[in-house]
Amino acid sequence: MRPDGGDPEPDDYGLPRIDVVVPDDARELERDVVAYRREERRRRRRERTRRLVRPFTRFGVAIPIIAGALLVALLSGVLMTAFGPRPAPRPTGAQLAPRPSASPGEVGGLLPDRQVDLVAGDHTPKRLIDLRPGVIAIAPPGYRCENLVAELAGRTQASTLNFYLVADPRPAGDRDPVPLKELKACAGTAHNGTPQILDDRDGVLAGSYSPAPGTPGPTGSSLTAVFVQPDGVVTEVVHAPRPGPELTAKVESLRTG
Repeated sequence: MRPDGGDPEPDDYGLPRIDVVVPDDARELERDVVAYRREERRRRRRERTRRLVRPFTRFGVAIPIIAGALLVALLSGVLMTAFGPRPAPRPTGAQLAPRPSASPGEVGGLLPDRQVDLVAGDHTPKRLIDLRPGVIAIAPPGYRCENLVAELAGRTQASTLNFYLVADPRPAGDRDPVPLKELKACAGTAHNGTPQILDDRDGVLAGSYSPAPGTPGPTGSSLTAVFVQPDGVVTEVVHAPRPGPELTAKVESLRTG
């Protein structure tokens, strides 16, 4: 349609005169139809996009930030579960042996009826006879952490047993007792099972099962392993144990004791 510049007079109805051009062939309108449909598709896409983002834009940037924080927390949890140290299980002890073959503090008898502190952030008093079943490793004065700690941690976890690490508080000449900080660092070297740290300030465990302070050789410089059955009976005390099949068999035997 175009205004008729040659006859400015309005028609009988007061409207300006225009020329209406009707194409002879409808195919001449095809480009206009294609352009119209293209514009309609764009308009529908814009409408769909607005409907999708409307819940997020309603609250500004709060929703994207919260969603991002949740995603980071989820990924962190997955990574810690996959690559972090696996804590040792905490089995429940059976009934105490009613008539052990030896006195408390000796092989064949129960652990001494005394208390130590379980160090897990805070110091929690714990009866020695409740440290069952499992292995108690006593570190002598001047002890240098060795692979045996990780070995015992892994073996006890595989057998669903407890594993405790405690320092002998008795001084030995120029060798000082191992401080709790170093004991915790040594426990941290175990990735398959984590030793539980004990604080035995009175030296009850060391006095009962460890060699005398200053004993020469590996016996006086390595761990002493105390093997405790589910009924609380100490089946064996091994000075300076070594990783291998024999040690594994001693640990596994505690499950059926």
